[in-house]
Amino acid sequence: MKDMFCFQCEQTAKGTGCEVSGVCGKTPPVAGLQDKLVGACIGLAKAVEKTAATEATDACIKKALFTTVTNVSFDEESLKIMVDCVDKMKADLDPAAEDYDMAKLWDDNEDIRSLKTLILLGIKGVAAYAHHAAILGYTDPVVDAFFYKALAAVGSDLGMDALLPLVLETGTVNLACMALLDKANTETYGTPVPTEVPLTIEKGPFIIITGHDLHDLKLLLEQTEGKGVNIYTHGEMLPAHAYPELKKYSHLKGNFGTAWQNQQKEFATVPAPVLFTTNCIMPVKDSYSDRIFTTDMVQYPGMIHVGKEKDFAPVIAKALELGGYPEDQEMTGINGGKTLLTGFGHGTVLGVADKVIAAVKAGDIKHFFLVGGCDGAKTGRNYYTEFVEKTPADTVVLTLACGKYRFNDLDLGTIGGLPRLMDMGQCNDAYSAIQVAVALAGAFECGVNELPLSMVLSWYEQKAVCILLTLLSLGIKNILLGPSLPAFISPNVLNVLVENYNIGPITTPEADMAKLLG
Repeated sequence: MKDMFCFQCEQTAKGTGCEVSGVCGKTPPVAGLQDKLVGACIGLAKAVEKTAATEATDACIKKALFTTVTNVSFDEESLKIMVDCVDKMKADLDPAAEDYDMAKLWDDNEDIRSLKTLILLGIKGVAAYAHHAAILGYTDPVVDAFFYKALAAVGSDLGMDALLPLVLETGTVNLACMALLDKANTETYGTPVPTEVPLTIEKGPFIIITGHDLHDLKLLLEQTEGKGVNIYTHGEMLPAHAYPELKKYSHLKGNFGTAWQNQQKEFATVPAPVLFTTNCIMPVKDSYSDRIFTTDMVQYPGMIHVGKEKDFAPVIAKALELGGYPEDQEMTGINGGKTLLTGFGHGTVLGVADKVIAAVKAGDIKHFFLVGGCDGAKTGRNYYTEFVEKTPADTVVLTLACGKYRFNDLDLGTIGGLPRLMDMGQCNDAYSAIQVAVALAGAFECGVNELPLSMVLSWYEQKAVCILLTLLSLGIKNILLGPSLPAFISPNVLNVLVENYNIGPITTPEADMAKLLG
């Protein structure tokens, strides 16, 4: 008998599914509670079908789904509380509504399971983005309504003909959600501008903030202003340096560390606290457990959790107590670079679209590559570094999400007055890449698939899944995906994706480069 079952991330055991314990570090009880929470959400969705959704149920669904994303919550007690909360909300709406047993899904026909899993994992990613937007006061009734529709479908007896359109609809809804979050971020913090971010850590007290939530960073900057505590981003918080309303704080100094999966080594001796705002927390080692703080959806047993009041006083006190480094520490990226460049969202790139289009027409830019997605510890991800290093000098590399840490400290030079390597932001900023692609297609009066544009993507968790579904919903073809294909995609479903979208696995940098450049 299996102790658990989970195959929602790229690193799942044996490439088929974690059945003893999670490769991510979650225990069978945690995995069971996460399944129970999703089952409760399906029950709530069916209750809403008979009654009506409310602002409370909308917020609840988003938080619950976000909680089950990989590397968010490892805490049994907080999961039990959330399950009870969802169940109570469901009972208040429809006492007869029952929770769904997720074992039915895991034991279902492999093709039905595959399609339902694509929908379920997709909406987990959408929920994360919708939650971030909602924190800033932005919601979309179409996005919120789809969570119930999708969850109800996962808990119903539907065939492939009914599920396939829902898979693509998940991608369409995610595009709307990413547009909503883009609007929320830019209207709140301004349009990102190209910004060089140092990797040197200055002497004195400091705090490292990681995850994705810009609102938490803004609150932390406000609460530390004038207190002699510097702030450094980590991981997916790097793009925060490009937003005018965040970069105006002089104590937002730079970026700490390399890829998120190196945290257990890089946090071991750092004389500063680390605040986790969203997913990306790994099992915490004893060597730095006294310096870890969590907030919002992130929960880890034994760590101090900052609740919804967002009082970061304990984090600030720990920073002052530890004191930071006695002297400036010159650090580097994975490839030895000492600075990182970010801030090339659609607002910036489309602002110089005339130059880009002119460079393409003149033959100075011959090809665009979008090399982005999630990073991870599994072997094979050096592919992305080697691929970027091999891109010709007359090509542009667009990147986003944490996968860029494999190569974002490389100096690829410039082209047409622009850097050849342009960081467009967080994973949700795939919206920026899509906007740029659509604008270029319009300028050249062709379809996106006819552009000299290739997408080479890496995936790890559920936000990457919903972004992939968005690209497919837009009809984008010839995507290369790696480092391995998802375990939850059955052979028959994979055949559908290959036949309709020519999606394929990465091979070698040399072979793929030759293929993409024709």
